[in-house]
Amino acid sequence: MKLYHGSNMTVQKPQILTSDRKLDFGTGFYLTSSLEQAGRWAALTADRRGSGVPTITVYEFDETKLAELKILKFEKANRKWLDFVAANRDNTVNDQKWDMVIGPVANDRTMPVIRLFIAKVYTASEALRRLLPQKLHDQYTFKTQNALQFLKFLEVIEK
Repeated sequence: MKLYHGSNMTVQKPQILTSDRKLDFGTGFYLTSSLEQAGRWAALTADRRGSGVPTITVYEFDETKLAELKILKFEKANRKWLDFVAANRDNTVNDQKWDMVIGPVANDRTMPVIRLFIAKVYTASEALRRLLPQKLHDQYTFKTQNALQFLKFLEVIEK
């Protein structure tokens, strides 16, 4: 399967960088199966950093290797997904035993809802009700070197 990483530069050799940014699935190397979503991430990253050019790095991931990894997969935005994203965004997640986490992305349109859920303004059912109409693309978060070894660099697309 092809996966895409949007950034302000080419990333031929992915790494797991420690960051103070609070991301949906915690620390890891983030990709998506959506070229469109990767393009938005690339433009946003170049804009936020004020350097580089929007760049999409394309990888091949051998899905048969999933059986060799510890995977946490969310099929849709449900209560477990919401709790996991909220814990990562709130920096209270304790469970980091996964090689990969796969599931919907909380994008700029969904983050206000998740922030209000974290602040306990919305209940989980209200937050999910507000999130359901939105088309949430997927994200694949590679959290360990063991997982990264199965990514093969293919090409670069500059936007």
